[in-house]
Amino acid sequence: MTSKTLTTFAILGMSSMADAFWRMECRGSTGVARMDPIMDPNKISGHAHTVHGSSGFGLGATYDALVNGDCTSCAVKQDKSAYWTPAMYFLDSATGEFSPVPQVGGMLAYYLIRGDNVTAYPPGFQMIAGSNYRRDYTVGDPYSPDPPQSNWAALKQTGQSDLEQRAIGFNCLDYQAAAEPSLYRHYMPNKTFTDANCPDGLRLELMFPSCWNGELDSENHKTHVAYPDLVGNGDCPDTHTQRLVTLFFETIWDTNAAQFQGKSGSFVMSNGDRTGFGYHGDFMTGWDSSFLQEAIDTCTNESGELSDCGTFTSNGPLLSQPEQQQCKFKTPAVLAAENDVANIMKQLPGGIQIQDGPESATPPSGPVDQLTSLVGGILSSTSVPTTTTTSSTSSSSSSTPTPAATISSGGAFIENLTSSTSVAPSTVELAVESVPTTTTSTTPTTTSILPATTSAPLPTSEPGVSYEVVSTQTVTNPGGMVEEIVWMQPVVYVTEETVTTVTIPGPAPQNAKKARSHVVQHRHVHGRRGH
Repeated sequence: MTSKTLTTFAILGMSSMADAFWRMECRGSTGVARMDPIMDPNKISGHAHTVHGSSGFGLGATYDALVNGDCTSCAVKQDKSAYWTPAMYFLDSATGEFSPVPQVGGMLAYYLIRGDNVTAYPPGFQMIAGSNYRRDYTVGDPYSPDPPQSNWAALKQTGQSDLEQRAIGFNCLDYQAAAEPSLYRHYMPNKTFTDANCPDGLRLELMFPSCWNGELDSENHKTHVAYPDLVGNGDCPDTHTQRLVTLFFETIWDTNAAQFQGKSGSFVMSNGDRTGFGYHGDFMTGWDSSFLQEAIDTCTNESGELSDCGTFTSNGPLLSQPEQQQCKFKTPAVLAAENDVANIMKQLPGGIQIQDGPESATPPSGPVDQLTSLVGGILSSTSVPTTTTTSSTSSSSSSTPTPAATISSGGAFIENLTSSTSVAPSTVELAVESVPTTTTSTTPTTTSILPATTSAPLPTSEPGVSYEVVSTQTVTNPGGMVEEIVWMQPVVYVTEETVTTVTIPGPAPQNAKKARSHVVQHRHVHGRRGH
């Protein structure tokens, strides 16, 4: 990936609406860890996340905790929000080992002012976008371009599940070629394709819902918000009539880094997803709502630059990139011994299994599995998890498809009705590649996606080995019984003689406020014009 610092551009669509926006630069990650205070408050999350924003992020983060954080990894010091998504890893088919994929330029969070009477997030507001366990695409053929947005209603493709699937994008980056539109590809292309066509990596994109029912949260952290009928534009459903500022995440991963070149394998998200259909993100506001509302009302410069917004500069200065990169969250003691960015790992953090679908992925069964995974990670077990797949659509073709030369806007933006016909992406891009099966023991291969449930490790009587309690947790099971979980960590390295089998498978036009081209500049410190 090029090391030059140049300005690059992402065309977010030709719009007939005057859509003001700003691009929140979060050049530093506060950390990577198995924490998710929305989905798994006050307990260890099943999979690792890369986190940006307030240093107040933690297992039990709240609005107050974020606001009172010592720093932020974003350029505007008043933005103490938390933004997080799954981390990306590379699975080497020759060794069965995982290694983290470098993230490039931190993260960009676009704040898009779309619709009327746009409202700031109130204190305590939080939401998620995407579905962690999804492993299939149900809105037509994922390898064909989206139909024109003006046809979505007639095709009955404006349900929330449909829109959620079109709110995900995997953008192949080649700064020497024509840029792909945002949200054009809704699945993660495989390494064969990225090696041939994406020299500057993959940009993962996620649009959040912007229609709101007035509640701070909901039981599933989704239903208090909804997508407008064109994902990022259009009309809100009657049940969610208030319009929030539209949030759009972008993170770039260096899939062409030197350590992956010439190697056979696959890229996988930390939740065990190689398809990309299960990509998701979380947001917890840390803004002062009156300050954010002032920015929404006044930051209308078409550049999207933070430096062009007086609300930010007059209350600045903006934080420099080094200042943003210095901000880190405090890792809780229970996770201190787990390194989710180690150069070489025998398994994904938390022992997460790869599940390729098309059936929905299966979640871990409970707290015992979490404790087993944690202690297993601390002990650095040499066992490799067995992975299975039900997908039969993988391709080992060595053909090299060329990127589409003429492609239309993705589902996030009002389309240019005069744009030319899109060229369908090739199915050779499918994320799950055919990888030779490796057998390392005589243990029978199981067809189960998840490892068998085992009891939490007990303190051992072996000489020189002891455990210490680092925290406790109470859990109420479905039967109403309250159980206490004791979290322990070993003081001395222990080797378990465990060997497992590795099986790796192979729009409608809107009422115009002001007609203009909507060109969004993406300064991710990573490449050339063409983003």
